Amino acid sequence: MTTLEHLKSNQPADRFYRGGNKIRSFRSSDGGAATGDHVPEDWVGSTTTLFGDARVGLSRLANGTTLRDAVEQHPQHWLGPKHVAAFGTDTRLLVKLLDAGERLPVHVHPTDDFAFNHVGTQHGKAEAWYILEGGTVHLGFTRAIEAEELGRWVDAQNVTAILAAMHTVEVHAGDSIYVPPGMPHAIGAGIFLIEVQQPEDLSILLEWQDYAIDGPADGHLGIGFRAALDATDTRAWTSAQISALVVRGGVSDHTLADSSAEYFRASRVNVSAPTTFAAGFSVLVVLSGTGMVTASAPGSQATPLSAGDTLLLAHALGEFTVDGNLAVLRCQPPETR
Repeated sequence: MTTLEHLKSNQPADRFYRGGNKIRSFRSSDGGAATGDHVPEDWVGSTTTLFGDARVGLSRLANGTTLRDAVEQHPQHWLGPKHVAAFGTDTRLLVKLLDAGERLPVHVHPTDDFAFNHVGTQHGKAEAWYILEGGTVHLGFTRAIEAEELGRWVDAQNVTAILAAMHTVEVHAGDSIYVPPGMPHAIGAGIFLIEVQQPEDLSILLEWQDYAIDGPADGHLGIGFRAALDATDTRAWTSAQISALVVRGGVSDHTLADSSAEYFRASRVNVSAPTTFAAGFSVLVVLSGTGMVTASAPGSQATPLSAGDTLLLAHALGEFTVDGNLAVLRCQPPETR
């Protein structure tokens, strides 16, 4: 049974916003990235499907099995006994490469409780962005917004008013931003990032004007906007509170804001000498450089690594060592208690 997989590109087609060129460039060594200009997301290590779809979005292993099926069949091999005891066969993780070929619309992801009570899913969607190429993002409201005012903005698609009421943050390569559930947000044009998130596809649109999506039909998770907009965090966020979500040039255990740890983990590691990592289910993204990864088990074969590679590591791989001259982002589920 496999313990380490180089994952091929997994890009749902015909998304409602533009992008894809930066994924193709980043994953040039893979050679399998999708063509076209509306393939802005690469779902990595995915046991999650597009909202309302039974199969699109699932990662496949080299033998053709979906990761979801493989984990269901052999949970302790993939996730380890402590994870299975705490979370069952739920990987608690989805990683994406995201190329914002245009500014994304302002949208919101629900909390766990809201998602369970209104949509019937096991998670909401907290997320964090590790920035590969920077730009401008919009996060949270600068003042408290009444529900009636938000409803009027959305009904009228008054995007100018929505954006004017939000914080604007400039981000650069190596920064990260944690986006708590409920926070309205939008990723600016030109940004290329790795998104670490809860394994759901749940978006409530506050904006859809000029995008290739039917917002009134598809923007509210099928529960209607009256209910859906209640998922929005309409509180005033201070500049200091927003700044606490942003980590500038973080590494190791300080790559993401501490408040994200209940949902997932990610650690940037710069490797210039043999570096050993603890066992555990994870997605490894090679940010730059070249090197090798070798499991600690006797007789394990070294696997080459190069920039743009995405790897899936099973708990059963055990400790592993990365050597070479490269930088990696290791993405993991939350720690078990």
